[in-house]
Amino acid sequence: MKANRRTFMIKSATLVSGLAIGKLANAADAPKLSETDPQAQALGYKDNAKAVDKKKFPKYAEGQLCSNCQLYQGKATDPMAPCAIFGGKQVAGPGWCSAWVKKA
Repeated sequence: MKANRRTFMIKSATLVSGLAIGKLANAADAPKLSETDPQAQALGYKDNAKAVDKKKFPKYAEGQLCSNCQLYQGKATDPMAPCAIFGGKQVAGPGWCSAWVKKA
């Protein structure tokens, strides 16, 4: 059977869609980061940015949230999403850590 361009494009789109859906499913299955995790403690991670110790982390400023950080791998409206700094573990959107970087 001779493959034509149309068949190739349909099969390619199906493959890419399947891979994207698989990646999203894996991200949703990622474990939630605990505030007691050693790396989370070292970076001052809190599930709620309002709980940040401002004396210990003077870099923190009101309005800095995981959901508006460059490292947050979800939409700003997602309640939880993987974070690049924590090996893909899920962090809370309203959370914060000292690795926070303004989203471009």
